Amino acid sequence: MPAGCGSGKEPPEEKGCQVKRRAEARAPSSPCLSRCSSEGKLEADLRSETEKWQKKARDLYDSISGEDEFMENISAYIRDCDYFLEKDDLIRAFEAVIWAWAWMEIGLHKGILQQKP
Repeated sequence: MPAGCGSGKEPPEEKGCQVKRRAEARAPSSPCLSRCSSEGKLEADLRSETEKWQKKARDLYDSISGEDEFMENISAYIRDCDYFLEKDDLIRAFEAVIWAWAWMEIGLHKGILQQKP
């Protein structure tokens, strides 16, 4: 068995080693990201994009009506986005708002939802 592949030895050092990349990916990240670092900018950008799409999703949600269960699922995703933003879980917050948006787009396209007059 190659070193690093469950053998208990350190992964090989050669460039491109999959085992080494996986080990490095599991390395703990800094708990506090500086807003000046590239990671901090990425975090700020993701929060900004999530909040922008969350507002758009709320506005669209307020302007549509339709099947109750469908509307409840959309509302749940919007609430999930709020929850994950509060917990600084930006990936899940963004995912939730994208799901809400997708449900609305699909509902409108399939005639399950309609624009309010």
